Amino acid sequence: MFGLRRRPQPSRTALVPAYMLDLYRLQSGEDQEKLLDLSLQYPEKSTSRANTVRSFHHEEHLEALPGPPQQAPRLRFVFNLSSVPAHEAISSAELRLFRQAVPDGAEAPGERPSHRINVYEVMKPAGGGREAALRLLDTRRVQPDVSRWESFDVSPAVARWTAGGQPNHGLAVEVLPLQPWAAPGGGHVRVSRSVPPGGAHLDAAAWARLRPLLVTFSHDGRGRAPLTRRPRRSSSSSPPKHAHPRPRKSKKHCRRHALYVDFSDVGWNDWIVAPPGYQAYYCQGDCPFPLADHLNSTNHAIVQTLVNSVNASIPKACCVPTELSAISMLYLDEYDKVVLKNYQEMVVEGCGCR
Repeated sequence: MFGLRRRPQPSRTALVPAYMLDLYRLQSGEDQEKLLDLSLQYPEKSTSRANTVRSFHHEEHLEALPGPPQQAPRLRFVFNLSSVPAHEAISSAELRLFRQAVPDGAEAPGERPSHRINVYEVMKPAGGGREAALRLLDTRRVQPDVSRWESFDVSPAVARWTAGGQPNHGLAVEVLPLQPWAAPGGGHVRVSRSVPPGGAHLDAAAWARLRPLLVTFSHDGRGRAPLTRRPRRSSSSSPPKHAHPRPRKSKKHCRRHALYVDFSDVGWNDWIVAPPGYQAYYCQGDCPFPLADHLNSTNHAIVQTLVNSVNASIPKACCVPTELSAISMLYLDEYDKVVLKNYQEMVVEGCGCR
């Protein structure tokens, strides 16, 4: 049902990036106060054609690409995207880098340094005495006044690696100072556990929170509804201004009943990060003759119930879901990759006789 090859068995070292948690909270309409990054904006453009978001950490080795001595170092990142299903169409992808504010006194008197961060696709790796062939994907000028995440569009590269079948040689990042007195290398951009020159070493938990992240937005071909931001949940709701009396409904008649699915009860809480459970509901009740309007019946159900009234060998119409809605789930897949996915037809919204 979830499109997994096998039941996930997450390792103890599997960690969920804060960005994915925030994206789930934004998509689910939870309160803004729960966000880990209060400045995060919901990526409406990226999610407009997606029902799946996947996140990837780079392989744990950083390779400096050779270049002229006076040039700012370029670091190569390799992301393994082999866990993306072949049928999944990636619509966009972004590389997220964390940069830390430059401490006071690190800049020239009376000036604030600025840097430019360039992100390239590695078209051909270096070798045989030649430099790596690079293709610029995105660039941004940044002011180091605050610590924050920066997002770069790497969609063309990811599309070539997946749908295009081109070899994946990774991405390259360089940080260029825009003032002649500023130090090259951009040590405030968090690209490794120890940031040169002389950066403090991060422990595993801190590094997991600040580690570069590749995020893909895709559609698996199931259902039409994309990931869309849901309205913020409210603790109270206002009553309707005008209330019209409704016909009394027998408790035995076809209607919706509460059914809360707790993922810990079914043994799925070890790989489903959020939600802990959800209200699925179910339909149950009689479809008596004659069928009332509020039973949401089809013409076929009305005829079948009519025949049943004179011939008991023909069964009555059944009480079944007539309207279903989706939920979003954040989980670890069978490769320990974190996935945010919109699953269709998970919640009963209406019942009827069919």
